[in-house]
Amino acid sequence: MTDAFQSQTMETQLRSEQVKTVLSALCKIPFLFLLLYFFVCSLDVLSSAFQLAGGRVAGDIFQENAILSNPVAGLVVGILVTVLVQSSSTSTSIIVSLVSSGLLDVHSAIPIIMGSNIGTSVTNTIVALMQAGEREEFERAFAGATVHDCFNWLSVLVLLPLEAVSGLLRHLSQAVVDTLQFSSGEEAPELLKVLTEPLTKMIIQLDRSVITAIATGDQSVRNKSLVKQWCQTTTMEFLTQTNLFSTPDLHYITSLSLCSGRHLFVDCILSDLAIGLILLACSLLVLCSCLILLVKLLNSLLKGQVASAINKVINTDFNLNFRRTHCYLALLVGAGMTFLVQSSSVFTSAITPLIGIGVISIERAYPLTLGSNLGTTTTATLAALASPGDKLAAATQVALCHFFFNLLGILLWYPIPVTRLPIRMACALGNCTARYRWFAVLYLLLCFLLLPSLVFALSMAGWKVMTGIGVPVIMVIISVVTVNMLQVRRPDFLPLRLQNWDFLPVWMTSLQPLDNLITRVTLWCRQGRGEYPSQYYNTN
Repeated sequence: MTDAFQSQTMETQLRSEQVKTVLSALCKIPFLFLLLYFFVCSLDVLSSAFQLAGGRVAGDIFQENAILSNPVAGLVVGILVTVLVQSSSTSTSIIVSLVSSGLLDVHSAIPIIMGSNIGTSVTNTIVALMQAGEREEFERAFAGATVHDCFNWLSVLVLLPLEAVSGLLRHLSQAVVDTLQFSSGEEAPELLKVLTEPLTKMIIQLDRSVITAIATGDQSVRNKSLVKQWCQTTTMEFLTQTNLFSTPDLHYITSLSLCSGRHLFVDCILSDLAIGLILLACSLLVLCSCLILLVKLLNSLLKGQVASAINKVINTDFNLNFRRTHCYLALLVGAGMTFLVQSSSVFTSAITPLIGIGVISIERAYPLTLGSNLGTTTTATLAALASPGDKLAAATQVALCHFFFNLLGILLWYPIPVTRLPIRMACALGNCTARYRWFAVLYLLLCFLLLPSLVFALSMAGWKVMTGIGVPVIMVIISVVTVNMLQVRRPDFLPLRLQNWDFLPVWMTSLQPLDNLITRVTLWCRQGRGEYPSQYYNTN
């Protein structure tokens, strides 16, 4: 009798715990969607902040058409401008406007399109930095974010020289434009904007046409603010007639009409740069907070049997035939989701935390990312189809160049497993950042700011200077990569001295000396603030 009572009591407690677990999970799900909503809104505000801080610079860069005729300079301009405005859609729309207005030809626009593809991947790399607290999570998240970068860089390394020599993308897009009879269509749908705009419009509203006008050389908007103002003066005219035979009188009425809804900075006296920096700090704070809470909430929800079930569904190794179908279905899912949210940055940034906590493996995230690249080009194509009749052909051709660039990149780096180099490169970067966490910041600065700026400066100096410096550097890189491959696979083909790099100084073959230096400087700074006693510094 006692055993039966104890068994019944334990069963009741077990049921109550299960009910509590289910209720807790149900309460967390709305909070999860709320955090996700604020996360996406913060990305939107972050984009607006970058446009306020760097939009005029982006417009001025696009105005230098003589520089853009250089393919390498055009590529770098695409990277820098997209990093500044944090939106490949904005930079692509500027390019479309320049092409359709005749200020830029399609040949010069293609490298800029490639650069915008690289620049847009910086957002999810920044998002990955927010998971630096846990070493293993950071390794997976950074690898999942940089697989997008690696794919874009490798595609550019192959397709940019090919385009410069043969004009492949230009001829493909021109053939499609000539073959199909396009007619103006509806604007591209903005399904996510319907949800986010009620909040983001209360914070900031931008007149993005100012950037485009600066890029096209319109000096009348040089001193105009990017921030939309509350109202504008309009004059209406109408005729009145007292009777059937009298002369009509013309009357004018001046009235105020609203050009935008109210937002926080509607009548602000601050400059665009100051507003941009304020929004940048606030949006980054909200972004980091939402991401940290999202990761913690996902960790609490996706644990135990739930995590095992999701891992089995997403990361299961199917038989060969179904595995191929599953991979290409993932491509379609990535394209469809990006088409719905109207932003590849939002989609890839949303799956980065899931990669970090291990719900999605990098092998499964890779096709989703590639599909996201295709999805954002489909949106650009629809937007181009909404152009007026006289601008339709040029706008459509530029959008199709973007589409064919990503499609050819997928054909290069996805169908054959051996060619999936971006996954191996991203895993190597993830391993490096897990060991040296400062490397993630160095990677961001080098790939998206310092290196593009250096190449841009060399391109402005002229072809002779750029060739004289660039060719030797490229030859050295190719030689080092070749020797590394031979050291791993066929060391007997190399001279004894080149079978390893032991003859080089340590700082040339390892990041450990730099890590030691950064650690010493950090400890010295903390000692200066009194955080550590001098004995700790001396023993280390």
